[in-house]
Amino acid sequence: MNWRHIIDLLHGEMASGIVVNSLVRLILAAIFGGVIGLQRELKHKPAGLRTNMFICFGAALFTVLSRALAETPSDSTRIAAQIIPGIGFIGAGSILHMRGLTTGLTTAATLFVVASIGMAVGGGLYLTATFATGVIVICLFLLGKTEQILNLKLLMNTYEVTGKNADEITAEVNRILESNHSMMKNVQVADTKEHVRVQFELAGKRKEQEKILRALQQSSLLESVTPLGPVEPE
Repeated sequence: MNWRHIIDLLHGEMASGIVVNSLVRLILAAIFGGVIGLQRELKHKPAGLRTNMFICFGAALFTVLSRALAETPSDSTRIAAQIIPGIGFIGAGSILHMRGLTTGLTTAATLFVVASIGMAVGGGLYLTATFATGVIVICLFLLGKTEQILNLKLLMNTYEVTGKNADEITAEVNRILESNHSMMKNVQVADTKEHVRVQFELAGKRKEQEKILRALQQSSLLESVTPLGPVEPE
């Protein structure tokens, strides 16, 4: 095989129109995956822009290849079907159980849907892929906020309180949390010249977190109370 033969093969492939059609599908898959990945990147998720873009691109490429390389229609569907367990394996790796909460479920579900969008683009279903991308982006941006507003979502927030000594601070915080049947998690203590700083995490819904924050701020034993924000917003 010489260079002339290779060039002739490339010209023949380009003339068939398969390459142009495939490239258009792969570019669209990268764009759709990138749009969803950008939202995850803005939320500082492990599976961000590049991960979602690559998964969507890869799913589209496997779908295109399954059509181009399969000898029979049944081979085509069998090759494409292997994308699903592969994405399930990646999604399972993004799910963590720590600090009393299971995190990463939204990320895993997003990866699963992004792969399906890539398959839709690879199969030439452009309107379906566009609609699915729009729905996913809207849901990721709006539903998380809606869950918090409607007091449906369990949050893990971090707080920092200061006082004279760690034992006094801990006892006062536990007294306030006792009425809500809550407990401090992942407690860290740091001594300074002026006071003692205690940081801790607290699980609860939005209204419960607001109620506890007000009670902490009203305590005469705590010099200052600072909410540091969510630990792992999904």
